[in-house]
Amino acid sequence: MWTAEPQVVLTIALVALVYIGASIGLKRRPNQRQQMAFWFGILMLFAALTGPLGSYAKGFSFSAYIFQQMILIFVVPPLFLLGLPDWMARPVMMNRFVEPWMRRLTRPLVAFLTFSMFFALLHYPALCDEVCHARPFYGSIRVALVLVGLLLWWPMLSPLPEYPRLTYPMQILYLFLLMIPMTAVAAPITMAETVLYTFYSMGEHPFGLTAQADQVLGGLIMWIGQGVYIMFVFSGIFFRWAQHEDSEVPAINRKPARIHVLRPHDRPAL
Repeated sequence: MWTAEPQVVLTIALVALVYIGASIGLKRRPNQRQQMAFWFGILMLFAALTGPLGSYAKGFSFSAYIFQQMILIFVVPPLFLLGLPDWMARPVMMNRFVEPWMRRLTRPLVAFLTFSMFFALLHYPALCDEVCHARPFYGSIRVALVLVGLLLWWPMLSPLPEYPRLTYPMQILYLFLLMIPMTAVAAPITMAETVLYTFYSMGEHPFGLTAQADQVLGGLIMWIGQGVYIMFVFSGIFFRWAQHEDSEVPAINRKPARIHVLRPHDRPAL
């Protein structure tokens, strides 16, 4: 059964209206590729926060909760950044009040550590049971996941030349290091012999799973799922890197150079 809370739908609609309003106000339109990326991001955001996935993540299944998180961190933010034109981001990011703070926050090391600490704290069992599913914080936690996801992906997908992206080798290193905190959180959850999150220890679980099996499945989604996803991103970055290197290599002139042989009568007199 597809359900959607009004405040969730209104928030997603507000994001879409801001995007449309910025285009109208600045009298420019994002290109087709940017529009496709943004609207697909909106669709994925809607699918993650409403319908069966949203319902199970909110009250029944830890694995659905983790799958929802993976969408909010690894899918929606990259799509939003790919759909954001530089002319739309510049008025905000280059504002004299915003720029000093964003310069610091979007530095790769700061962005990486901010995301890693937030993600680790979010999965601390005692904190998660008290905060992640409490109604006053439920929506805020999901918004925070998207925001830290945007911060995480900004060094690789920045739409502004004023905020330069990492080089291709550094992007690969950045993603490789990202697997460390993700694994550090996922491994204890997957290998735990007891149910860590008491919020999900009661009630029906999808597919007839026990609470323990559902927790293991959630850990595997986080552990293996993010690893496979990052490997696909690795491949894409490496392919673009190879294309970039090929484009910088000058074309080889395969025609043999013409050698002019001086004849006796062409030689200058001494």
